[in-house]
Amino acid sequence: MSDFRLATRCARIKSSAIRQILKVTAAPDIISFAGGLPAPELFPLEDIGRAAEATLHEDGAAAMQYGPTEGYLPLREWVCAHLAATVKLQASPDCVLITQGSQQGLDLVAKVLLDPGDRVLVETPSYVGALQAFGSYEAELVGIPSDENGMRAEELRRILESSAPKPKFLYLIPNFHNPTGTSLSAARRKEIVDLAAAHGVPVVEDDPYEQMRYSGEALSALGALPGAPDRLYLGTASKILCPGLRIAWLVVPDRRGMGFQPMFVVNHGLEAHATFGFARKISLRARAAGLGSPWKSRMAVLAGQGKQSCPIQMMMPPQAGKRDLQERAARWRHSVWRRWLQPTYSARSRGGRPSSF
Repeated sequence: MSDFRLATRCARIKSSAIRQILKVTAAPDIISFAGGLPAPELFPLEDIGRAAEATLHEDGAAAMQYGPTEGYLPLREWVCAHLAATVKLQASPDCVLITQGSQQGLDLVAKVLLDPGDRVLVETPSYVGALQAFGSYEAELVGIPSDENGMRAEELRRILESSAPKPKFLYLIPNFHNPTGTSLSAARRKEIVDLAAAHGVPVVEDDPYEQMRYSGEALSALGALPGAPDRLYLGTASKILCPGLRIAWLVVPDRRGMGFQPMFVVNHGLEAHATFGFARKISLRARAAGLGSPWKSRMAVLAGQGKQSCPIQMMMPPQAGKRDLQERAARWRHSVWRRWLQPTYSARSRGGRPSSF
């Protein structure tokens, strides 16, 4: 028995679902569909290696030294240009923090903004990592149902107009949602932004998958829409480069005024310099465009094989069963949301062990 006494809030913290998912993926005989892991054979290892080598050759001492906790300035400037070009979000480098992956950004948001008992509005279902981050700071999570166009605005309106305490913020994954794969339509985005602004509720926009689009037009970030309320925006390089680099970003309205500066003590060094070196020579947009073909073909195979291998009880969005799954795969990009009626086995699983979904 240890003499250390845990903080009261630790009683609410359960074993990490993400940790369990990643533990399963380490088994060589299992193909796991439970987590959003990029295909390792598509990692640009040679390009990253050249970027790291160039960094060490050109600016190695600075890359290996302590640096500003908010992150490498050229990388923060690149993030601003990237967001303006992709999701029309305008930001100053002073309001960009480079984080150790998006999960650290979510924990930082919770640490800075949440008091015990604060209400946070989330989609139902929502990303388990965000729910755990908010729950660990004793927030009350209020689920709002979604459909094929994302969070239902009429349900959001009902919650906001109720007599319940005002939410601290609204958390959304607008593009290719984890786990449902849906995207907020342009009309739904405007409805949600208007409602949040009218009720003075800030929006935390988690956007790790926007760059994974291989068809259709990109939509503006919620924070870039006219009349948008205060917002925080999270993005990442994990899905386009590789998650092992742990480079992501958090865009805040005012870093110092909101209290993020004293909470932030991470220094990325070589990772940040190498990522910037990669992005400077091979843009992430070009990298994503090159991945479109393998992503699209793999999603079509997954959709077709899944449809043949076992019956489907329910899919998200609910209307998806009325259309051909391969046709809808063009919209889902990264996640397929299914409930299976019977155990399913991967083609590579051995000894009758089920694959993880």
